[in-house]
Amino acid sequence: MKPVALRVIGIGPGGPRQITLDAVDAIAATDVFLILDKGDRTSELTGVRQQMLDAHAAPGHTVVAVPDPPRDRDPADYATEVRRWHAARVDAIDAALTAHLPDGGTAAFLVWGDPALYDSTLRLTDALARRRPLSVDVVPGVTSASALTAAHGIVAHAVGEPILTTTGRRLSSTPDGADQNQIVMLDSSLAFRETADPDDTVYWGACLGTEHEVLVSGRVADVADEIAATRARVRDELGWIMDIYLLQKGRG
Repeated sequence: MKPVALRVIGIGPGGPRQITLDAVDAIAATDVFLILDKGDRTSELTGVRQQMLDAHAAPGHTVVAVPDPPRDRDPADYATEVRRWHAARVDAIDAALTAHLPDGGTAAFLVWGDPALYDSTLRLTDALARRRPLSVDVVPGVTSASALTAAHGIVAHAVGEPILTTTGRRLSSTPDGADQNQIVMLDSSLAFRETADPDDTVYWGACLGTEHEVLVSGRVADVADEIAATRARVRDELGWIMDIYLLQKGRG
């Protein structure tokens, strides 16, 4: 089995112009692009990736759609289900590399945001590297957190304050004293509606950097219902949504 050079390229939160010059160079130097295909509901996101490839990839490159294995979105044991899902993804990616790069070469994943922040691609490449000769190069990307604060025109914290980055699933377990500034990702249920003080301030954004970008901010008591309704509307219209929010303590 010939070794494969695998690039994990951060492409930002969705805007085709939010990729870095390093990402442009990495795309231009890649032979095969692997896209985990989640079906018709994310076809627009696949289209954004294709725009980037049309603009920056070398002639003759290949795009390989790898069917994304199904997963249980509300399992009794979340960690176990994610491990099972990741293992199935590794199997599918390994088979795609064998089929499309049997004599070695360069492949790449285009990863939303930054590969190191709430994305599992690097865990998959670690598992792949235990199976086959593989070198991995990571290109960082603009994060949805930085796109959110830029879109709202704000600083994420007051002078000298810390920031906690967490998920909706874990928001209720934020330690005492760590809730001054919380960037919350992966929160389809908008957990802040149950955990936040009414006078806390929330800065919410969805589809950041795209033509569908939408922003809402204000006191939790004033805008929580608006955010929930807007999120549901955007998801119904597009079939997908990527959103994030910053929750700040007692600044209403």
